Amino acid sequence: MVGAEQVPASRAKTPDWYAHPNGHLFTRETLSLSGIEILRAMMERRLPDPPLTKLADLRVTDVGLGAATMAMPAIGWWQSAAGVFPAGVLAFLADGALGSAVMTAAPAQVGMMTTEIAMNFVRPATIRSGWMIGRGRVIHSTRAQALAEAFIEDSRGRLLAHGTSRGLLAPLDLEKFRNPPAVAATDDRDVHPYKLDPEGDVFGQDYFNSRSGLDVMRDFVEGRYLSPINAFTGARVTDYGDGEATFALPTSGWLTNAYGVFYGGAIALMADFALNCAVWTRLPKATSFAPLDLKINYLRPVFPNTGELVARAHVVHMGRTIAVASCEIFDPSGKPAAMAAETILILPSRPWERPVYVGEEVPVERTGAG
Repeated sequence: MVGAEQVPASRAKTPDWYAHPNGHLFTRETLSLSGIEILRAMMERRLPDPPLTKLADLRVTDVGLGAATMAMPAIGWWQSAAGVFPAGVLAFLADGALGSAVMTAAPAQVGMMTTEIAMNFVRPATIRSGWMIGRGRVIHSTRAQALAEAFIEDSRGRLLAHGTSRGLLAPLDLEKFRNPPAVAATDDRDVHPYKLDPEGDVFGQDYFNSRSGLDVMRDFVEGRYLSPINAFTGARVTDYGDGEATFALPTSGWLTNAYGVFYGGAIALMADFALNCAVWTRLPKATSFAPLDLKINYLRPVFPNTGELVARAHVVHMGRTIAVASCEIFDPSGKPAAMAAETILILPSRPWERPVYVGEEVPVERTGAG
């Protein structure tokens, strides 16, 4: 941990593995299966892992008609500089569970496109969560679209968040899958980043007690620290001001799903980054915050290795306890790719929860009758 008065230049850097994504995409043969057959093959590991799974171990753990469960370990890479997981990490998981539930109704050679995700957050995730589990189910479906919901829990069964999403079903252009675009790097290293020790800076409460939100943004932009989640995803603040923040996220092959499309959950995570930072620039010292809800609309698909996504966020309303912010996300060509809004609870004099490893916890035993 770093003391309150001095923050030495961070020793953290972008990990070496980040430049070498690897994983497998669906082939035309795979797409001859129905959606539920594909998901069952993934669950049973009869299909090779896509880049997203190799990165974060996000995978299908249960599937049935109209329902799918995905799980992801609560690894240290997901930590912010405050040691908690940004709420966008739960949206990252939810997108997979929601989309997979919709896919169980898809016939062969039909794909699914998410048009929006709405999340309500109950409690933050940390490395104490063990596993984050998303249980998705279809609420209503037609041949062309479906509405789904997901409950996000930790490994103790505690509710972390609830989400809903609408997905559109449409025939796939199979010519695009005749020769799937390469995601693997030119070398032959088979890396699973989630298995590696996390890199990056996590600060104690003294750091946040001695710096306003603007000070924290300045430290980040000047390279004085790099949090684990930023090292993991490549996301970074590129500009900030009073009530404003701009984020950039490389369209890394690591964040690619098995269809060869940049993962919508990663875009939701990026939106959460930008929205949080825009609000943070308005906060005084010793003030934490907790996102309450996040809504994101997807406007067009984004493809990997095409440059950087840019999110520009600004505060719409700043009250004593509630802030509302919105942002626009642009693809590498400058076209609008998504738009998002978030409601954030402001917590004056409330410390950030310090991370505690599961192995260090001591179960509390009941005593006495009852």
